[in-house]
Amino acid sequence: MSACDVPSALARSPGLPKSPEGDPVFPEPWAAEAFALTVHLHEKGVFTWNEWAEALSVEVHKPGRAEDGSDYFDCWVAALSGLLVAKGVADADTILALQQSWQRAAEATPHGQRILLENDPLR
Repeated sequence: MSACDVPSALARSPGLPKSPEGDPVFPEPWAAEAFALTVHLHEKGVFTWNEWAEALSVEVHKPGRAEDGSDYFDCWVAALSGLLVAKGVADADTILALQQSWQRAAEATPHGQRILLENDPLR
């Protein structure tokens, strides 16, 4: 078995939606990008596996989260954002402003077209 055949600790994350073959399943492209960014930041040493697991666990277990796990990647992004702020890598206000910009871009993008940050009418 090669190193490529061994899933990373993040890929084995409890609660991560999986296909019948055991591969991660992403409901939207942004979820796959959030996953990849998390893996990259972990591999670069921005945070440890234990720090990541704790941050994700806190988000997944917050009151009001979807019982069926449908908001799992919303929890994932919230955990990643919180961890980046806690580590001093990012500023909470900057993350919020960027999130709002992407939302405006999504609302301004015609159906079927790729959402680009440049579509934010306030940029």
